Amino acid sequence: MPVPEMHAIQIAPADVLLGFAGGSKRAVLQSLAAEAARRLNLPEREVLDALQAREALGSTALGRGVALPHARMEGEIPPTMLFARLARPVDYEARDEEPVDLVILVLWPAAEPEGFLPSLAETCRALREPQTLRRLRAAATPEEVASLLAPNPGRDG
Repeated sequence: MPVPEMHAIQIAPADVLLGFAGGSKRAVLQSLAAEAARRLNLPEREVLDALQAREALGSTALGRGVALPHARMEGEIPPTMLFARLARPVDYEARDEEPVDLVILVLWPAAEPEGFLPSLAETCRALREPQTLRRLRAAATPEEVASLLAPNPGRDG
């Protein structure tokens, strides 16, 4: 099954989780894995194992309070992104040692690698813009977050 082209940061308001409970990096990953598994009708353990396997290679914290946990999943799933703004920042083993409060989870079908790395790269570019980060932290609604993260052809790379 071909995967529809997906640009980075194609998040609907339903994919935005504001005031997300965390407590720790592990708890954030567990909760996001559970949410993604529910949406994709996958076993939660399968999603969590894939995310933890990627984290074992090195933290997916990008710095500036942002993390981008991601994994390629077996089976027929659509490219999936969830945005979570944490109620309280957590230690995410970031190089800059800044606690993380913005998390974008990316799950991608392993059988369709096209677009995966470009999607992650575009997401990283968008999330390095200080003004975007300020607005994401101040956004009052999921619609506002989705609008801020909408594909922007004029975004610098």
